Amino acid sequence: MDVAQCYLDGNADAVEFCPHDQFHHVLAASTYTLQEGDKPSRSGSIWLFNVDADMGCLELFHHVNTAGIFDIKWNPVGDNVGTLLAQADADGYLRIHSLECRSDGPEGAFLSEINGEKVSSSMCLCLDWNPSATSISVGLSDGSISIISLVESQLEIQQEWKAHEFEVWATSFDIHQPQLVYTGSDDCKFSCWDLRASPSNLAFQNAKVHKMGVCCIAKNPSDPNTILTGSYDEHLRVWDVRSISKPVNETSISLGGGVWRIKHHPFVHGLILAACMHNGFAVVKIEGEKAEVIETYSKHGSLAYGADWQRGGLCHEGKRKGPVVATCSFYDRLLQIWMPETDVFT
Repeated sequence: MDVAQCYLDGNADAVEFCPHDQFHHVLAASTYTLQEGDKPSRSGSIWLFNVDADMGCLELFHHVNTAGIFDIKWNPVGDNVGTLLAQADADGYLRIHSLECRSDGPEGAFLSEINGEKVSSSMCLCLDWNPSATSISVGLSDGSISIISLVESQLEIQQEWKAHEFEVWATSFDIHQPQLVYTGSDDCKFSCWDLRASPSNLAFQNAKVHKMGVCCIAKNPSDPNTILTGSYDEHLRVWDVRSISKPVNETSISLGGGVWRIKHHPFVHGLILAACMHNGFAVVKIEGEKAEVIETYSKHGSLAYGADWQRGGLCHEGKRKGPVVATCSFYDRLLQIWMPETDVFT
């Protein structure tokens, strides 16, 4: 069911609902636009919206122009830091924005950049927070990985190493074992690194299963043994990582388009939202070694890149509200808010 839509001022590539309790209504969207010519430049922007699906509301309340953005992520919920949004951009910077409030209500909130670190002369393509929000991994266009600490708003590069031969499109901390970082690249390799050594030790590297580049990696928050990967080869794969030196590819499913983003539902075990590039968006249910598409969404007109679930509260009957989803597509610059029609809570 469609709720609302909006067109952004640039090519839309990422959407992220805020996970912090008082800001579940806040949606961040980012853009990346290549200005071609004699001196090509890469511009971008961050948009903040108030989303209320019950009211059909998608209200813009803050906008900031930036360098071209490849990835944004809110920090995990913790008790040691505020509400932060990290940005990986084409200028080679990791930037940290704080969500500040002038007054009650969404119209009083805004982003304030608290720090920025020049990570590389290459482009920063992806990022992930560790579970305690004290460090961030960044994947770079030259195949490198950087681990950057965040202590009292100060950024410091802790480790850097050449992880892959080509662009790194995916980096992800293991939320159950945060000393481990997973990476995926255009070289078709899915790797895991142990940060307890400096430089990091290679825990494993699988170069055979993915037939094309690895675009995204997501650890299952409710199962420490399971991790998902998405690839340009159109497959969503489920891995068992109990044997960390040799993970087992348990099952895979073709989604009909390159799997660019995968998001676990915050409450429903095994429910996945996938952005499938040339084939819209899919809601996938994974149970054991069985994976099936239970719903698709095809109302975007170009590359399906950004996707996220809103973290809902409880409705008056004491049951969780139906899921709300934000998706965005690149060339048509479209942001959509919608609700899956499948009753995924039964």
